[in-house]
Amino acid sequence: MKLGMVESDAGMRVVALNLDGKYVDLLALDTQIPPTLLGILADPEGLARVASALVTGWSKGPFVEGKLVSPITRCGKVICIGLNYRDHALETGAEIPSEPVVFNKFPSALIGPEDSVELPAIAHQVDYEAELVAVIGKGGKHIPKSKAFEHIAGYTCGNDVSARDWQKGRPGGQWLMGKTPDTFAPIGPWFVTADEVGDPHDLAISLRLNGQTMQQSRTSELIFGIDALVAHVSQLVTLEPGDLIFTGTPSGVGVARKPPVFLKSGDVMEVEIEGLGVLRNPVIAERRAE
Repeated sequence: MKLGMVESDAGMRVVALNLDGKYVDLLALDTQIPPTLLGILADPEGLARVASALVTGWSKGPFVEGKLVSPITRCGKVICIGLNYRDHALETGAEIPSEPVVFNKFPSALIGPEDSVELPAIAHQVDYEAELVAVIGKGGKHIPKSKAFEHIAGYTCGNDVSARDWQKGRPGGQWLMGKTPDTFAPIGPWFVTADEVGDPHDLAISLRLNGQTMQQSRTSELIFGIDALVAHVSQLVTLEPGDLIFTGTPSGVGVARKPPVFLKSGDVMEVEIEGLGVLRNPVIAERRAE
């Protein structure tokens, strides 16, 4: 299933994408379905209830129209993995990590497809990073690698937008402030259930900037697989339904190019991952209240 959130005339609606490209209104099919994707994931029977409702509503509707927004907002955790593609680690001059490099973004950084990434006035080296994002369905702690995929509900496209001049070189020596400015975590357009994705370690992943391909790889190049990431993080952190794991980016980022390529107002980024769709976000200068 491909599920998402739509801002419609009737308000925010949770929908499924059918084969004709129409948005099936899940709440109109079954009023017991939670009104958000996060709520569906938090309900142990949520995805099964959606699948049952779609048996009759898949082709007949009812349908709804509107703007796709971030499939998940205000989740508990946005966990990110750095240097998780060998070619990316090498292009940045970093050593191949012996265990996952973990940092985070705040949920307030999440935006959806077509939403604008805002360039902070005090950040001058903002970069793009195409990423496969794993979405937790079943929570837990101390999850063994052998059972990790039982905790993954599905996947979506992500873009780990990064202010390099704040990520590195600041006195604190920490990544957080460069990684989590508002709008710096676009995801979408769809949440795709794990059964539809198949092997998440064999998907084409790319990023286009103004139509030019800047990143192109496959998730088979991940140093640490998704199961290893879930096992590693859950040693110390309880994972909860709706938590997001940005799994790392392949080579081709702007900071590693000669000369470097940083985002500017008017740019358009498109992250495409096989089977998950295209996450498109324009870039604008920061908007400040007068």
